[in-house]
Amino acid sequence: MDTSVVIVGAGPAGLMLAGELRLAGIDVTVLESLPKRTGESRGIGLATRTMEIFDQRGLLHRLGTYETSDMGHFGGLPLDIGVLGAAHQSARTVPQSVTEAALESRATQLGANIRRGHTFLSLRDSGESVTVRVRGEAGEEEIEARYLVGCDGGRSTVRKTAGFDFPGTAATTEMLLADIRGVDLQPRMTGQQVGGGFVMVAKLPGGIHRIIVGERGIPPQRRTAPPAFTEVADHWKRLTGIDISHAEPVWVSAFGDATRQVTEYRRGRVLLAGDAAHVHLPAGGQGMNTSVQDSFNLGWKLAAVLRGGAPASLLDTYHTERHEVGRRMLTNTQAQSLLVLGGAEVQPLRDVLSELIPYPEVTRHLAAKVSGLDIRYDVGPGTHPLLGHRMPHLPLTVGTRTTSSTELLRTGRGVLLDLADNAVLRRRAEGWRARVDIVTATHGALPDDSPLASTGAVLLRPDGHVAWAAPGSHHGVSTALHRWFGPANARRGRGGRR
Repeated sequence: MDTSVVIVGAGPAGLMLAGELRLAGIDVTVLESLPKRTGESRGIGLATRTMEIFDQRGLLHRLGTYETSDMGHFGGLPLDIGVLGAAHQSARTVPQSVTEAALESRATQLGANIRRGHTFLSLRDSGESVTVRVRGEAGEEEIEARYLVGCDGGRSTVRKTAGFDFPGTAATTEMLLADIRGVDLQPRMTGQQVGGGFVMVAKLPGGIHRIIVGERGIPPQRRTAPPAFTEVADHWKRLTGIDISHAEPVWVSAFGDATRQVTEYRRGRVLLAGDAAHVHLPAGGQGMNTSVQDSFNLGWKLAAVLRGGAPASLLDTYHTERHEVGRRMLTNTQAQSLLVLGGAEVQPLRDVLSELIPYPEVTRHLAAKVSGLDIRYDVGPGTHPLLGHRMPHLPLTVGTRTTSSTELLRTGRGVLLDLADNAVLRRRAEGWRARVDIVTATHGALPDDSPLASTGAVLLRPDGHVAWAAPGSHHGVSTALHRWFGPANARRGRGGRR
């Protein structure tokens, strides 16, 4: 076996997954056809949930300086995400190139083998391993791995080669995008409806403006190269009356509203994550954020299986959990597409939603949806309000040391958080100590309506989701530990090494 896992694609999904696997000590090889990072800004926002994830892994400092905001939008209608009371705001000015650099730096420091200039050609899944054929500077070679993960984007070669079904709808319209210098445009962060279409302006670092323009009635083109900047400038002038033809284009691209999702995220020893599994209108940057979150869900599960502590069936929960998240995302981006790209016939819907959004329940519902904070996984029956949800940031004291629920997750291990100094609970969990940190802690006073106000203990999965809580779960902690971490005292397998 040459490596435990081969990842195809060194974008946000692939690099996040590589870092998660190496954090758990799993051998991983990342294959990327590009000889170096493009430096293109691409996605420019990190959602609240992604910021939480990066904090849970100690990654925020790698992003450098960035601006945050509590303001978001749903289909161009302003939305106050601050009503959710999360510990983090979304980051508005982090280009994807910065995110990728941060994730690659982490992955390589942890020991990931990233092979640029290597193009995936084909695969053979024997049922026991996957053999990947790849072409590099030295010619073609084969790499044998336990698992293969396709993180190679919306046109995924891995997806096509492995025969995944990818149903959905083709694009019906097209939007043009450009990062430009040498102009001073008024920001339109949530976008704006103008006669004949939609425009957006966001300021990026380095004196760059990100503009997006969508002109109604223009069918999508079959492009083999990015559009010329003159095409973008022509659309912009028709819709806004502003001439930007003298600007310096830094990056130009086009995207449509095609909506597709694979029917399964795993076929045998081949898995998909990120845009390889789902494509949609990139409303609010949800695509890149969901891609990172796919890998955050998959990484610890794949590592647990490879290390021998958990059964291969744990990987089935990757599909059941993330396929539903992807399906809901496609639904909300389709709704936003109608609001953004629709003409006068959609204006009554915009008006009604504008009237509803000020209601707190409506704001919280839509804000949770676009920020990634509404995700709840099925972790078993129970009444505790946090079951299946992500653990909110909670300051803690462990002995004489101050810490937090966020900091306790930095190692990528499970955490059994004992908030009531329950010796019986700790004894029941002792058989999982090799895979789960058992922590006795206290916290300060909490509001009466806090879901943690009367909680004695919570079991956190490595991705920060609450897998068990007391009181509130309808089964014991041993059952939850066995479900998510395998049998007690399971020995580490040979799937990975530090």
